[in-house]
Amino acid sequence: MISQPEPIVRRKLSDEVFARLKTLIESGELQPGDEMPSERMLMERFQVGRPAIREAMQALANMGLVEISHGERAKVLKLTPKSLFRQMDVAAKIMLSGSSDSLEHLKSARIFFERGMVREAASRATAADVATLKDTLARQRDALGDSETFIAADMAFHSCIAQISGNPIYTAVSEAMLGWLKEYHTEMLIWTGRENHTLAEHEEIIDCISRGNPDDAEQAMIKHLERSRALYALKGKTEGANG
Repeated sequence: MISQPEPIVRRKLSDEVFARLKTLIESGELQPGDEMPSERMLMERFQVGRPAIREAMQALANMGLVEISHGERAKVLKLTPKSLFRQMDVAAKIMLSGSSDSLEHLKSARIFFERGMVREAASRATAADVATLKDTLARQRDALGDSETFIAADMAFHSCIAQISGNPIYTAVSEAMLGWLKEYHTEMLIWTGRENHTLAEHEEIIDCISRGNPDDAEQAMIKHLERSRALYALKGKTEGANG
């Protein structure tokens, strides 16, 4: 019996160049910080034209594997949890902006994640960690009336909680979700008067962490995020936000 046809698809030259360069990085022949070979060297090595080399290099840059700077050779980047999540930023924001369901799913995922993070923080936090959280809260309190600075301090507070875990992937996940949600803070933040609620709730969370009580810390975080989740809205809505 003759099987269905399985045609061999001829790949673009740039795709073949991309695959070979990616192999050089994956194999360790090219290490983080190394300069990529010049365009002319690659053209000679692979016997292709400049357009194929440039397309392949741009594809590597889009994946976060190399950094391209004008007038300089591209460099191999060191992959980190943060750099991996940064590659998702544009796609994530487009997805969120087009669907209220996606935004609700993200808010739910954040609560699920942060309740675990704050339990971890309450179990592991040192006196230095608590001091860092208190300093972050003080910066946020000083930023009352300045929405951008207030929100930045708000994000730093939640990022600090994730950092206490000592796991860089947790920190990267926290910062990615906070960055995506930041799109839904609106100009109504300042005159809603909700900033003081946020400050009081952050203070309660710090108190629970400093006492080493994971159950109380989790409940304080849930209360905080459940209150603030309704304040995130797709652009064009009439709600303010802060968390």
